[in-house]
Amino acid sequence: MATSYLLRCSSLVAVLVLLFSIGMTEGAIREYQFDVQMTNVTRLCSSKSIVTVNGQFPGPTVFAREGDLVVVRVVNHVPYNMSIHWHGIRQLRSGWADGPAYITQCPIQSGQSYVYKFTITGQRGTLWWHAHISWLRATVYGAIVGLPGPLYNCSAKDTFKLKVQPGKTYMLRIINAALNDELFFSIAGHPLTIVDVDAVYIKPITVETILITPGQTTNVLLTTKPSYPGATYYMLAAPYSTARSGTFDNTTVAGILEYEDPASPSPAAFNKNLPVLKPTLPQINDTSFVANYTGKLRSLATAEYPADVPREVDRRFFFTVGLGTHPCAVNGTCQGPTNDTRFAASVNNVSFVLPTTALLQAHFTGRSNGVYSPNFPAAPLVPFNYTGTPPNNTNVSNGTKLVVLPYGASVELVLQGTSIQGAESHPLHLHGFNFFVVGQGFGNFDPVKDLARYNLVDPVERNTVGVPAAGWVAIRFRADNPGVWFMHCHLEVHVSWGLKMAWLVLDGDRPNEKLLPPPSDLPKC
Repeated sequence: MATSYLLRCSSLVAVLVLLFSIGMTEGAIREYQFDVQMTNVTRLCSSKSIVTVNGQFPGPTVFAREGDLVVVRVVNHVPYNMSIHWHGIRQLRSGWADGPAYITQCPIQSGQSYVYKFTITGQRGTLWWHAHISWLRATVYGAIVGLPGPLYNCSAKDTFKLKVQPGKTYMLRIINAALNDELFFSIAGHPLTIVDVDAVYIKPITVETILITPGQTTNVLLTTKPSYPGATYYMLAAPYSTARSGTFDNTTVAGILEYEDPASPSPAAFNKNLPVLKPTLPQINDTSFVANYTGKLRSLATAEYPADVPREVDRRFFFTVGLGTHPCAVNGTCQGPTNDTRFAASVNNVSFVLPTTALLQAHFTGRSNGVYSPNFPAAPLVPFNYTGTPPNNTNVSNGTKLVVLPYGASVELVLQGTSIQGAESHPLHLHGFNFFVVGQGFGNFDPVKDLARYNLVDPVERNTVGVPAAGWVAIRFRADNPGVWFMHCHLEVHVSWGLKMAWLVLDGDRPNEKLLPPPSDLPKC
């Protein structure tokens, strides 16, 4: 139990990379030192040695303002390869600092170091950082955890308590850093007003429960009771899943919201004998709640914060995302859906294979032969009833294939979930860009009827979006950032099975439209 918790306890977290708006034209330099090291951590009365940054679990918070240059020196003191991804940072022309191993850089080997440098441009709000190699982001990320709470044995000292005063409004910065769990989150007796998702302002909406997928961030306003309520309140997070493969953790984590007691002789003291109220969360597979919730999110779309949605489209893509199978090795045994198969995952039936040389390096040096091919399919090669009865052959192909885009192209991408090995939701994260979620629905995408219902006025802008179980989502973005950009499911188990691909955006004609040269300390493979 303790081991599984230590690998899972990054369920719901707050405060990672905090970006603040500022009117100054010149930014500051924000320097950080990240020492990657082994550290003993105790949870639920059990200790385990885990990989951490600076001996902290979760790791340190990075603060920056728009226009700041962030400089982070990462030194790897552990026997594992390491890389750090700055989740949601646009990395304009600085793809060398994006972080996914073998995509934009070779990993930082044991005993080596690398300095990540990037400028915060046009972003404000809450983002985060995490390891982007193997499963190491289980413990290598920056956050303040929502700990397991009183619902676990031996968890009293691990229960997170948010202490508040009556009649005040607090902003909670919420991030889902879980490996494989989409999460419902609610605070008993306290509606939450959402003002920001993925570091982009939205039209404020007030809800009882939020849904947040791995990789997503949500800023909410919490207004406390006008006077001392004589009670304390559970904050609960529990998984949302339609999966049948048992790859998620069906448990609930809890924190406690406590009010200062004005009758207490000490203003910091709290009454331990009050009733504790508990919120009601949706059922684990409540797809209708999820659809209604995500459908309410709208960009602010004001003169100051416009929704610059591409109205005309230069390139259209249709990607199926879902599970599949690989045959077992000869004389091998597998734990897949049948004894002679193992689970796989793919985009357009291509299960992505990581190269042994970083894709961005291969592209920049003109040595891409044998590293990747630029022929990722724009649509499934063999169409089928994506959300209906699965085809008899569920095997997927392997490959390291990229989509190549000219600089400045406006792109529309429809992500279609499939029912192969069961219909599941897939939180898809695109590196290097924000995108607009112009449409979503259940069933198979209809290019006539569904296109007519697109929201091109104020669609929500994100960097991570959930592809609905047995449904589809349509996004648009402008390819205005040269480099190689990873796109993948943010469920770690699906990433390990191959549900990932990459986009190559070519240089533009102007000097400010070209990828900068690599830094001198770029790690070598």
